[in-house]
Amino acid sequence: MPPFTVLHVCMGNICRSPMAERLLAAAIRQRVAAVPAGAAPPTALADELLHSHSAGTGGWHAGEEMNPPAARQVRARGGADGGFQARKLRSEHIDAAELILTATSDQQEYVVALRPDAVDRTFVLGEFGRLLSAIDPAALPPASPTPDALYARGSALVAAVNAARGDEPPEPADDLDDPWGRGDQCFSRVADEIEDTVRPFAALLLPDSV
Repeated sequence: MPPFTVLHVCMGNICRSPMAERLLAAAIRQRVAAVPAGAAPPTALADELLHSHSAGTGGWHAGEEMNPPAARQVRARGGADGGFQARKLRSEHIDAAELILTATSDQQEYVVALRPDAVDRTFVLGEFGRLLSAIDPAALPPASPTPDALYARGSALVAAVNAARGDEPPEPADDLDDPWGRGDQCFSRVADEIEDTVRPFAALLLPDSV
């Protein structure tokens, strides 16, 4: 049950999935910041609403910090990069997630091979963002900055995106390029693509009318 848990997956868990983890958390905090005065502090309330974390399909970088250019992108966009440690994906991470977002279709296949019952809640991040535009917000449960309400709305949103996907596979353009070992310009482009999904997702979970 609450908080609604989103698991981000890439290969080494030091570039793409940490950026997605922290940029989604930042987007939720920014939405919660509009909660009327007298509510819980935005950061604390955001943590109660949604848990965003990540892992890699490989364990080569386990225990390492976020790659420095990835951390720079997170900080520049209002996120926090501190306290991060890379880790290898485990089946229990998948089992505990309401939504799994992978950097590429290969990693989506890896997750589903590890846990076939996760297929309806596992998407390539770009695929999920592309399909969000097909969702009617009025068909979702009411939005409210409470753990139970966000969990119900998030779960319904994932089911709606899965229905919109149908049997269509991800498109090649849904994949995020691996920026590891490349320059800040590449990291910035990948971070832009991540925000193209996580910001609309956060806005659907917590619309301005909340």
